[in-house]
Amino acid sequence: MSHPDPTRPHAARLGGRTRHQGLPQPGLAPGAIGVASFGHMATDGVDWHGSLGLNTAHCTIVVVDVEGFGRYSRTNPNKVRVRRGMYRAIERAFAAADIPWAACRHADLGDGVLVLAPAQVSKTLFVDLLLGALADELVAHNGLHPPPERIRLRLALHAGEVSYDDHGVTGSSILHAQQLIDARELKRALMETKAVLAVIASDWVFDEVIRHSERSFADAYQRVDAEGGRAWIRLLARGRDLRRRRWAG
Repeated sequence: MSHPDPTRPHAARLGGRTRHQGLPQPGLAPGAIGVASFGHMATDGVDWHGSLGLNTAHCTIVVVDVEGFGRYSRTNPNKVRVRRGMYRAIERAFAAADIPWAACRHADLGDGVLVLAPAQVSKTLFVDLLLGALADELVAHNGLHPPPERIRLRLALHAGEVSYDDHGVTGSSILHAQQLIDARELKRALMETKAVLAVIASDWVFDEVIRHSERSFADAYQRVDAEGGRAWIRLLARGRDLRRRRWAG
């Protein structure tokens, strides 16, 4: 498994969070997932008053954030081990859920990761299999590491159109996912429990995917009114849900 090179400079965060990672594929827009280029886009002499053709694709969007990553009790070696553990847990969970990690685009966020999965990957794999597998991987990691290197994750799940350019990705769907991961309702939900994984699904994902799947444990989600709009939260420990409780106030 490869890990981000800490000596390599990163581009500025997208929307305050995102850093670009990955190499362009031949015949595709830089970093695009199965999206043919709309032709050469000049970088010099751009007519800012003209129309702009976008390279876009519909993706499943996963944003993961480590709780308390920057807390003072964590030294830099602790942080490196946390990052390694996070990537290992995510990649193994993707494999367990039969979601091809190599087919996804992922951008390092320093204290987390943004993953974009192509539309060809079924969204039910994320809600049916990925979440429980990831919780189990986190429990396994935590059982082998001291407190400063134990991991609890927040995870936002959304889907929508993503636009690509020479610098990376952007779009309202990514910004919405970032709003969800930063929702105070999600942070409070994880803080008040012993869960290893707190999931927040967008209203679209819940209404179109989760509630229609008999394996997604839809009744384990609780609706909240977050800053970015209505969303649904689920807490997991050891691959199973914690008892439902009201944490929104």
